[in-house]
Amino acid sequence: MSANVLVEAIGPREGTALRLKQVALVALGILALAIAAKIKVPMWPVPITMGTFAVLTIGTAYGARLGLITMVGYLLIGALGFDVFAGSSAEKFGLTYMMGGTGGYLVGYLLATILLGALAARGWDRSVGKLALALFLANVVIYVPGLFWLGQLYGWDKPILEWGLTPFLIGDAIKLAMAALLVPALWKLVGSART
Repeated sequence: MSANVLVEAIGPREGTALRLKQVALVALGILALAIAAKIKVPMWPVPITMGTFAVLTIGTAYGARLGLITMVGYLLIGALGFDVFAGSSAEKFGLTYMMGGTGGYLVGYLLATILLGALAARGWDRSVGKLALALFLANVVIYVPGLFWLGQLYGWDKPILEWGLTPFLIGDAIKLAMAALLVPALWKLVGSART
């Protein structure tokens, strides 16, 4: 059986060992998402948070099904009030945070994960060029519900693009490039290890 996505090429591929691997991957993915959301790299015009990098990488490496389970687990933990999101704090967490300005982007995370997983299963994650296109499309899929939600929440007469899009484009381009280089390189490592 050939692997469609990266995590399928590593470790057990059937039976109880596969189920244990999947549970471990979901737990590690949720942890990675929570940690990445809190990492802020100084940048102009706004700091880069690494949450979307984790979303893009997990969606690509895990595939649609396991990636979606991981994202849903992450969002459920956040909904329960744990401080796992980029801007959440002791004062604003859980569903209160999720229904705020970030809510649409969180929905976009789910949609991007499904898209990336589907494209990765078709081999788009093996070349930098195809993966860069997939990641660009995934970013669009994150921004559409994010901007729509901001407009609904605060009103379309507000500078929605200035609030929710343009300040983040440079950082997102950097994260996209990092993910586009990382996953194909990991495929090469996995291929080398098997030969």
